[in-house]
Amino acid sequence: MVPVRTDSKLVMLVDDVPDNLKMLSDALDQAGYMVVVAMDGASAIERLDYVVPDIVLMDAVMPGMDGFETCRRLKQHRLGSHVPVVFMTGLTDPSDVVRGFQAGGVDYVTKPIETDVVLARLEAHLRTARMMSVAMDAIDAVANAVVVLDDAGRAVWRTGKARYWLGHYFGEDDPVSGLPQTVQAWVAERLLRPGGLASEAPVFEATHGRHQLSLRLTASRKAAEYVLLLEERLLPADPAVTLAATYALTTRELDVLQWVIKGKTNRDISDILGMSPRTVNKHLEHIFVKLGVETRAAATSLALTQMHAVRGDAAAAGQ
Repeated sequence: MVPVRTDSKLVMLVDDVPDNLKMLSDALDQAGYMVVVAMDGASAIERLDYVVPDIVLMDAVMPGMDGFETCRRLKQHRLGSHVPVVFMTGLTDPSDVVRGFQAGGVDYVTKPIETDVVLARLEAHLRTARMMSVAMDAIDAVANAVVVLDDAGRAVWRTGKARYWLGHYFGEDDPVSGLPQTVQAWVAERLLRPGGLASEAPVFEATHGRHQLSLRLTASRKAAEYVLLLEERLLPADPAVTLAATYALTTRELDVLQWVIKGKTNRDISDILGMSPRTVNKHLEHIFVKLGVETRAAATSLALTQMHAVRGDAAAAGQ
């Protein structure tokens, strides 16, 4: 199911106390927000598969999965990593505040809740989130495929094209690193080796059909941050394979034709390919019919013309 996204400001409330949910839901509704509620962490994570909020207002102290763990899992969700989380709790110890930010929260409001304060903070964080969204859309618009990594090699954010290419070439992301396992292993090996990243910027390549994806890992200008740059290119076509596909030649027929092009006689081809001269002649008969020619010279001329055309197309495409 495709998650719902709306143009309205959508807030997810996560609290195990019904009275708190009602009070905040009413206040948000009056302020023009749309609200979706969850009474525990597991339900909040499940809701991300159906609806993506603009911001989450999360109780830190809940039975079972507390708010801190819920926030960590939300940030690991493929659709929730960018959603800002504001904690609300009666905990006031500095260590608890630190836990909230370490889990991925962007703000912390204490109970008893003052709705005016909560609304003001939500609006401020939504403005920031909207600016970030615009910036990332702009990056996507210029077709850059970029992944930003922290010092442990975990994906902090990525452009839409990078997300698509990584999934297309490598499959699903690892829930911890936010990268496909093959890419995660390559990044980890590069970051952990003695001396760090090489000056020549290491490259990892993967092929899918006639397309090749190159991954280049570089250090960011920001300390303890790395950038993974992705670039895709179309591999040049094999002229002989294209010729065989165009005229429906079998593998053996293509082998025979390629030696004919090189000027070999039927006896030569027989010795080279380990088949009888009669079999070579039979293959030639089939080749002539498929190419629509009657002589070896005509077959050679047509095949060379077709293969040169393929090479010319590849050169014109900048390959």
